[in-house]
Amino acid sequence: METPTVLIISDEVDFSRRVTARWQMERHVPTFTLLSGELWPRFAVDVFDVAIVGELRRDLLSVVLEPLHSTGQPIFCVSHDATTAQLVRERWPRVSILRPSEHWLETLVLAASEAVHRSRAESRARAAELSCATLDRHATLGRYMLEMRHSLNNALTSVLGNSDLLLLEPGSLSAQTRAQIETIRNMTLRIHEIMQRFSSLEKEMNVVAQQAENDSGKSYAAVASGD
Repeated sequence: METPTVLIISDEVDFSRRVTARWQMERHVPTFTLLSGELWPRFAVDVFDVAIVGELRRDLLSVVLEPLHSTGQPIFCVSHDATTAQLVRERWPRVSILRPSEHWLETLVLAASEAVHRSRAESRARAAELSCATLDRHATLGRYMLEMRHSLNNALTSVLGNSDLLLLEPGSLSAQTRAQIETIRNMTLRIHEIMQRFSSLEKEMNVVAQQAENDSGKSYAAVASGD
């Protein structure tokens, strides 16, 4: 999986430097994208795992937080001003407000790190759900094909039988017609072979599933008996 991205937006260069420097001390370090408030509207970032907003001019606050808030990603806002903090709480309730204190930097990095992990876990969960949905559709299609193979085999048998009957009367057919019927017959045999392979795969998968079930039962019995 790709390295997570942390977006840091602040008009204070020292703020971004301190946050990234502190994060470098952690075991897992993300990729950082650093922007000032004025650069944000022109270089907006669509993909990030967590956003951290430092001090901004009041007129840029809405410009920055409104699109960030709409992404649904975790957002942390560090603000010295109580009025600004209250405004953020009222207008963008999903934003986590952090007031600078003695250990604010450690608190910010710890909370943002956890948010990154949660965001990545949620992304993996969504990807797993999509994968499961795709596998479920494939399984449904596979079950339908297996259920219909008898009907298809009956139709193939009819096509094959009739083509054989036609080929038994070579004098009544032109060379071109005979070649076309032979092609139909050969393709029918080919389709029949494919359907037979489906049946073989079903048996093989059933054997593997049964073996896995037996092995699981033996493991459970061994654990239960304390061996």
